[in-house]
Amino acid sequence: MSEKAISMREKMAKLRASFVEQLPGRITEAQSLLERMVVGCGDHDTVAGLHRILHNFKGTGRSFGFAELGTAAAQGEELTARMLDMPDGQPPEFWRGPLEECLDNIERVIAAIVAAGGNGREEVPDFILPDGNSDSESGHSGRVVYLCDDDTLLVEQMAVQLGCFGYEAHAFTDADALREAILVRRPDALILDINFPSGSQDGTEILSSLRRKIAPQVPAIFLSVRNDFEARLNAVQAGGQAYFNKPARVLDLVAALDNLSQQHSQESYRILIVDDEPEVAGYHGLILQEAGMAVRQISEPVRILDVLREFRPDMVLMDMYMPTCTGHQLAKVIRQVPEYIGLPIVFLSSETDKAKQFSAMRVGAEGFLTKPVAPEELVAAVAIRAERMRVLRSLMAKDSLTGLFNHTTTTRLLENAISSARRRGANLCFVMIDIDRFKSVNDRYGHPVGDQVILALSRLMQQRLRTTDIIGRYGGEEFAVILHDVSEDKAMKIIDQLREIFNRVVFRAGDVEFSCCFSAGIAGFPRHERLERLREAADQALYAAKRGGRNRVIVDKETA
Repeated sequence: MSEKAISMREKMAKLRASFVEQLPGRITEAQSLLERMVVGCGDHDTVAGLHRILHNFKGTGRSFGFAELGTAAAQGEELTARMLDMPDGQPPEFWRGPLEECLDNIERVIAAIVAAGGNGREEVPDFILPDGNSDSESGHSGRVVYLCDDDTLLVEQMAVQLGCFGYEAHAFTDADALREAILVRRPDALILDINFPSGSQDGTEILSSLRRKIAPQVPAIFLSVRNDFEARLNAVQAGGQAYFNKPARVLDLVAALDNLSQQHSQESYRILIVDDEPEVAGYHGLILQEAGMAVRQISEPVRILDVLREFRPDMVLMDMYMPTCTGHQLAKVIRQVPEYIGLPIVFLSSETDKAKQFSAMRVGAEGFLTKPVAPEELVAAVAIRAERMRVLRSLMAKDSLTGLFNHTTTTRLLENAISSARRRGANLCFVMIDIDRFKSVNDRYGHPVGDQVILALSRLMQQRLRTTDIIGRYGGEEFAVILHDVSEDKAMKIIDQLREIFNRVVFRAGDVEFSCCFSAGIAGFPRHERLERLREAADQALYAAKRGGRNRVIVDKETA
């Protein structure tokens, strides 16, 4: 059987077994280092070697579900870290008792692990996904992530898990190998341990060096067993965009990587300029376009509502004085439409009278820029307000747990999709998905584990479906998917493949493993032309799948 064909569960079991196999030898090595310290050979390298072993026991042990091992090693890891900060030649006798007790505890825990055949108990509910694929219709493009940690097993484990979510992950255990790889191929993101006990540099120093020389723009995430302010501050000062304690949950890492990827390839801000002088509007438009923004200009205020619906700007730049109406009046018209209550409006005018500026802003404008405005000031003012609008719009449109579109937004997008398909004479399919017997998952394992199931399915859909498809959480364990330009038969194949993959996901709650499944109903446009009927038909097909035994996909074939 090829490596790709081996299931995720088997890969994880192999990594875990390899870790357990090394434990007796590692504790013997730790005890030998402590003996050297006791007889007066406790130089910096000896302490660093012991610190490294305890550091790995703590972080990797917890990652593999051996919580007691991680706890037993934590005290010794902290003590040796403090010893490394002591002046050279400081006698280690003060630390002898605590370290001997720590290693005795670790040895006892390891003996219990080995006696139990390497079985541990997970601290955090987690799950395992089957291998991802490179389907060209997938919404992901094989984003490359480099992981660097001196714990070989840990980086291999993380690389395997990230691969399931569409990331091409490569593991490195030293900074030199990482640098060489970056010179050959630049990654989309880095994941670094903040502490490399065996080396001369820590993760923050490695990142700072990379940023100066070969990878100035690559986003970075730090992992660490440390949770203190100093470590977090060092990570921020080195340019890290995220920080996780070991053992980090794979979903948290994927969410951070997805967010960084979206920031890196963020869609341009969309700015609407309303000015009755086309040349002035064009000048400001060019400044913003040069800064990478998408700009639309109109000189007739009467067009404002149509352009707002079509262009969906993140912000409006508006002159105060125009022939047909004032900016103050036009802003009132915009604010009458509930959808645009929060849309940022900034007046861009040569008006310098402060009283008039404040009067114009009483309609809820975000600010006032006086012409002529310096290009850098214009760009900064627009970018700040547009980004805030993006964040607020996302909060209003997205489900807080999964990041998928919420019920209201999904319904609005379905309405827009139907209108677009009607204009183009295209097909459209609407899918309703419901996790089977989800209540029993919550009742038996608790809501945090139920949330992991919901997150797993949402991530799986985001990975496997196209970026043009729309995925929403309709509520609870129910999801909705809008598939553009596909027939009902094609939609059936896509969703049924997704169902089979989800069936192979293995969830964990403590030492219990279980799987889940879902049922789905599909209805198509133009078979059902109205939104209400399309949604009702998909819902009826979903319940037919439930009545038929669950864990299946049914396509509605009824003529509207």
